[in-house]
Amino acid sequence: MRLLSKSLYQIGLLYFVLCSYALAEEHRWSAEQANKWYAEQPWPTGFNYAPRYAINQLEMWQKETFDPEVIDQELGWASEIGFNMARVFLHDLLWEQDRKGFLKRVDQFLAIADKHNIKVMLVLFDDVWDPFPKLGKQRSPIPHTHNSGWVQGPGKAILGDYDRHDELQSYVQGIVSRYGQDERVAIWDLYNEPGNTNPNSYDIVELGNKHRYSLQLIKKVFRWAREVQPSQPITSSIWRSNDGKWVGEDPQSPYRGLYRFMLDHSDILTFHVYSDLQATQSLVSALQQHGRPLLCTEYMARETGSTFENIMPYFADNKVGAIHWGFVSGKSQTIYPWRSWPEAFSGEADPWFHDLLRADGTPYSDKEVALIKALIIKSKQE
Repeated sequence: MRLLSKSLYQIGLLYFVLCSYALAEEHRWSAEQANKWYAEQPWPTGFNYAPRYAINQLEMWQKETFDPEVIDQELGWASEIGFNMARVFLHDLLWEQDRKGFLKRVDQFLAIADKHNIKVMLVLFDDVWDPFPKLGKQRSPIPHTHNSGWVQGPGKAILGDYDRHDELQSYVQGIVSRYGQDERVAIWDLYNEPGNTNPNSYDIVELGNKHRYSLQLIKKVFRWAREVQPSQPITSSIWRSNDGKWVGEDPQSPYRGLYRFMLDHSDILTFHVYSDLQATQSLVSALQQHGRPLLCTEYMARETGSTFENIMPYFADNKVGAIHWGFVSGKSQTIYPWRSWPEAFSGEADPWFHDLLRADGTPYSDKEVALIKALIIKSKQE
């Protein structure tokens, strides 16, 4: 009798788990729901945000370095231009370190953003740059080097160990449940460029098959987020590789599983493209076939032809959200190109790769800021 009871319990537990998985999948917004939500929003225009004092996510948020006065000043500059959205990266180590203090600082940030009429897109995980994040004082930037201190989250130690992935559930559900009904948060971007192997920068070859670990983690992250049932859409952005295709688009690509998962499970489709206008148009046209709202969460790298002048008017005409990389030049040093890792640079990059404003708030290009303002004003009149 005891054995029978144990078997029934195990069957019931398995049924509960399977139902939980199915319920999480069913929570994906329909295309109609996603398009209705998007139609109610102003044209999403904004930037990936790290304050000028921060080399990475940890330095932005840790108690010792968090600076709401700088954030208030910089988001004030953004509001004056007319931007209405900021894409902001969090980190799981901050949750483990001091979740109460971390949430208090996120609350402060959201209050500042709301004061300036800027909605926030929160990013929970990131597979790009340094795979060995550490709390505490962050290192100084490598001179003239693009994103020389940005860190991955989770780091290699957790990402490369399937048995440790579940350690991240409390972080995901703690953050999403805290802000899942908060109108100041517009979108959940759950995982930035999963599987990215940082060519020409950090050597993570020893992890091996990174895309497999990232695929298993992103599946769990989406399920954990859906279980909380946030009111905002959730997404993860596909990105373009150097061959002109989406990473994983090729049926033979090892990234195929990640590509399909992100397309098939995101409520709204988000993407990264640092290409010229012709390539951007081709990639957008392919995504439009899915019938869901489109939002570019990374673009604008001047030396690649992805400029405000070339790309932003096209996004505006096609109602594609436009979130470019970089806002105020600072310790992230993204005014330098990706190739500043293998190549030596000195002095200011010419042209700047990313970023819009200098550290004192003056524009890198008055012409660019005038164009952005004009497009945002026009979008409000349509």
